[in-house]
Order: sequence, then C-alpha cells, then structure tokens
Amino acid sequence: MADRCGFVRRSAALCAGTVVAALASLTPAASLTPAASLTPAATQTAAAQAPAARPSSGARTRTAPAPAVPDPGEAAVLGEAHARAHAERRRATAGAEDYPQAKRSSGLAALTLSQRRTNEALPAARFGRFAEFFPSPDFGVHTALLPTGKVLLFSFERVEVNPTKETGPTDRIGRTNAGRAFLWDPALGTGARAFRKVEPPTVLMPDGLNAPRPAPFFCAGHAYLPNGMVGVFGGNTGGKGGSGAKLSFVFDPWTETWFRNEDMSVGRWYPSVVTGADGRQIIMSGQSERGTGTPTPVVERFPALRHPVPWRPYDIPVGLASERLRVDAPFRNDYPHLFSLRDGMVYGLGRDADQQWLFDPVEETRSDLPRRPADFRGYGSAVPLPAGLRGPDSVLVLGGDPRDPNTYRLSGGRWTTEEPRAFGRTQDDTLILPDGTLLTVNGSLDTRDYGHGPFNPKADLKYRQIELRDAHGRWRLGPAQRLPRGYHSNALVLPDGRVLVTGDELQQIANDPDIGDEMDGSIELYEPPYLHQGGNRPALDRVPAGELGYGKDFEVASSTAAAVTRAVLLAPTTVTHAVNTSQRHLELAVTARPLAGRAAGAGGTLGLRTPPSAADAPPGYYLLFLLDGKGVPSTGKWVKLGAR
Repeated sequence: MADRCGFVRRSAALCAGTVVAALASLTPAASLTPAASLTPAATQTAAAQAPAARPSSGARTRTAPAPAVPDPGEAAVLGEAHARAHAERRRATAGAEDYPQAKRSSGLAALTLSQRRTNEALPAARFGRFAEFFPSPDFGVHTALLPTGKVLLFSFERVEVNPTKETGPTDRIGRTNAGRAFLWDPALGTGARAFRKVEPPTVLMPDGLNAPRPAPFFCAGHAYLPNGMVGVFGGNTGGKGGSGAKLSFVFDPWTETWFRNEDMSVGRWYPSVVTGADGRQIIMSGQSERGTGTPTPVVERFPALRHPVPWRPYDIPVGLASERLRVDAPFRNDYPHLFSLRDGMVYGLGRDADQQWLFDPVEETRSDLPRRPADFRGYGSAVPLPAGLRGPDSVLVLGGDPRDPNTYRLSGGRWTTEEPRAFGRTQDDTLILPDGTLLTVNGSLDTRDYGHGPFNPKADLKYRQIELRDAHGRWRLGPAQRLPRGYHSNALVLPDGRVLVTGDELQQIANDPDIGDEMDGSIELYEPPYLHQGGNRPALDRVPAGELGYGKDFEVASSTAAAVTRAVLLAPTTVTHAVNTSQRHLELAVTARPLAGRAAGAGGTLGLRTPPSAADAPPGYYLLFLLDGKGVPSTGKWVKLGAR
C-alpha cells in the first residue's frame, strides 16, 4: 500500500525474489494510479488545430487500421492481447515484398565484409575493436544502464518493415501507437534468453479513439533518481507530426516493474530531463500536446517539493506529482542538453546558438549564457568534461552539424573552439570512458540520411567509424561498427568496461537477418583500447554495501592494490537522441595504500575519499573503477553516493 508520501513501501529485509512476490499483490503501473489519471480528459487536453508536421516525418496523421484478428488457438494459450500482437506483426511482415529478405541479408553481409576490411589494419591496443554483434528484441531508441547491471531498452512497436518508409507510429493514433520495453542481462550472454520483456503500463490516450495500449512513451526524456530508478517523462499521443503526452513513469530496477505517477501539467514529446544536486529531476522542453512546432516553455520538477525524494530501493514513487517551476525555458527546438554542474546550477544548452541558459533550480530563475559559436545544430552530443576530484565545471558540445567538425567548450562563462574531429556528423553519441578519455560512436549526415538521401539505407563508411579523444584533447579515427547508426542510435558503458552500441530502427530493419522473427534490433559491443594492453586487469574485490556520505573516507579491497594508481567514479548512462544528461566522471582521492615495499600486484586495501558535495556528484548509484598505471580499469562495482 502507499504511505502518505506516495511511496509504495516494502520491507528492506526481503530478498529480491520475495520482493517480487510481495509486490505481486500490489498491481503495478496503471492500477496503482489514481483512477482519474486514467481518464483521457484528465490525462491530457487535445488541441483543436494541428501544427505543421515535423519535416522528418513526412506523413499525415493516420488513424489506426482495423485491429488484426488474433488466431483463436494462440489466444487460448497466450491470451487475447498477446495473440493480437502476434497477428499485427504477421500483418506488417506480410507487406515486406517491396523490400525482400534477400536484400536485407545481402546488405548485412556487405556491411560485415566492409567492417572486417576496414578494421583489420587497426591494432586493438591503439584503437580498440568491435567484438560482438547480436540480435535484440528492441530497437533501443532509449537505453539505460541499471544498478543491477542489466540494460533497459525501450522504443515502439514497428508499423512498417520497409526501411525506406516511416517505420514508427509517430503519426498513428489508436492501438498501433504503442511502446515496448525489454531488459538485457549481460550475465546471461547474447542469446534470446538473455532478454526479458518488461511490458509498459496499459494506458488510454486522448487521441479520439481511447484504445488501451502499452504506453507510447517513446521519444520521452529520462534520468535517474537517487534510489536507482529511472524517471521517464512524456511520449507520443499520436498524430500532428508527433504530439506530446503528459505521461510520467518510473522503472524500478529492483523489481523490474513500471509504475505510473500523476500526469505532468503539459504534454511533452522530445523533452530533456536532468537530476539535480537534491536528487530531484528537472524537466524541460518537448513538443506540446498541440503537436510538432509547439515546444512548451514550461519547466517542471519531479517529485514536487511536497513529496520526499525517493531515496531507498524500497521507496517506489506511485501517483506522485510533479510541479511547475516559476521560471520558463522557451527553447525553440526540443531535446536541449541539460547538465547539473558543480556549482549546483542547471546549464540548458539549446540547439539554437542564441539559446544558452543558466537555471537556478532553488531560486527558480534563468539567466543568459554567452551565445555559442557556430549556428544551429541538430541532434548531436555534449559531454560534461572530467575535472579531477571535483564535479564537472565545463561542457564540450560536438556533433549536430555535418559541415562543422569543430568541438566547442563552455567553461567559466565563455566559449572556446577546441580540437576538431575528423569530420562533422549528426546523431552521434559521445561517452566518457573509465580512464577519462572520450569515445564517439554512431552518426549520420542528417536525420535518416547517411549520405545518399533521406530514407536511403546506403551509408558512407565514415559515419560508421568511431573517434577517440585522448587525455590531451586530440581526436583520432578508429574502427568501423557493423551497422550505420544515426537517428535513434545510442551507446553506454557497461560495468566491465565494454561499450554497448545500439539503435536506429531504419538500419536495423534494413539489415535484419530475419524480418519475420521477433528480434527487431541489434546490439554490438566495442572493446576500448584499455582492454587490449596485455596482462591482467586491476581487481576490485569488495566495496562498501551501504550509503557513502560526501567528503568521507572509505575502504575497498583489491588483490592488486599495490598496482592501482587511480580510483574513479563513473555515473551510469541513460540516453536517447544523443542527449545524455547523466554521465559524469570523478577522480577519488587515494588516502591510504598498501605498505611500501610490497610487490606490484600485491593485495590489500585502499583508502579512498568521496567527492565533497552533492553538487559535485548528485546522489545515486555510481560505478567505481580502479585503474593501473597503463590506464587499464578493473571491472566496475556499484556504490551508492549520498547519505540521508
């Protein structure tokens, strides 16, 4: 049951298995939500007039076709809803004649060959290597690394299997405008059994049809709460070139369940979310419920100040409200980059050069930052640069303009032009690696354009090549990934130091080895150069199980303690549309080492000190890595930063 704060409570003494069983009696998601919030009129207000369609959509609003008729035998075994989903998939696949399977298979074979030929001359010790490529049941439009070590993937049900057409339900209304979600457990390998579906809550949308369907939360915004849960805000009501939903959910990694909260005050499609120093989430931008071309200036905070911050794994936000801030954020374009830097302020970096703002989430004010160099930028990455023992105080903006290879740094209230990459690209993803270097993967010429025109899967090779930025800020091109991945592509660092690369439904559908099965997507794993330096990796054997306060000393155990030269915290990534507000890299002070004279590689304990404040590192779960003198990291272990 919910307590007066809005949390669903469960005993901390329950093990994971009994927690799931205990919660089975608490119907998750929609049924835990106040009934009024399931009413379309209470959920959202439909607009009377639709704006101009988003240029990349190119489609008019389409009503849902008549529902596919499920097979009675399947319905008897699987249930009506599951059988209908199978029928919808068969109907979509039946229209694949204009892009036959042979074309998909030959395309994938050609990409595999060109990848091998490109990469064979690049030594892994300097450039890293792509090691695995395997099917996934999801397109990976949204991804999040969870503190259980599993990866959350979510997107939408495809409505078209011809990649030269719109494959997503942006302009659909009704049942076909639906979301889906899966978990990948790396501990179970790369086969189908390593994935598990985690069905989104069933909702009614105010699209005139009010048909129940899994929540269409694709093209939402998301960030982590201090208890490791992922807050997800917005989505697609359907039609009007994409129209904002007021939906608000959390995904609980501990029970692997979705829960619904009170709707936001406005609809948001393509919003951005960042977690502040107090652990609350700030939500900005997104196209409103009136459709594409109507970005909302409303800023909201979740949870509202009248609710406590969900802190412990058994604090489940259910039916909690967000609240509107006094300040507005009138971004002309959606998915701005948001960063909570070490001064406690939220930096809102819009895609328009003249919309760079500083937000005070406590005073609820906005002030101007200097105009960014260069002009408008499409979807491209931005990174809060590592700053040693303190939290980040500068941001590197890169990508978003195929004509501009430069990178731009905001630091100390001014912009500087930094070392360029090899070429300009949009739709790229740039990650901070455990050793503090940067990695760019993915990219294209433009939205669904890989150098040969819109909706043409043919891609220039350069967009498949990664780029690496060393500790001195110098970039170098690296190996090619298997698939071109542009719009809707994503990447994140795994606890073992490898990098997961996924996303881009157009390319995944165009190169699907079996368009008739239920594995719509694909994942490839990249091994950075630090995994190819020879010898053994440092060992991190034990970390504290409880919460770690700020500016506090603690100990970790390592069987190779004498060889360790650095200890770092790396925040996990949750990312979509090249917007990654969560990643963060901090060095930890090493306060005690094994006794002098012990052989390198000898075991013992290391004394470390946490960052000084929540502004340096917002409360939540971080991966702790130990590194040796060559920059080789251990496998990361989770620690919880911030004590109540």
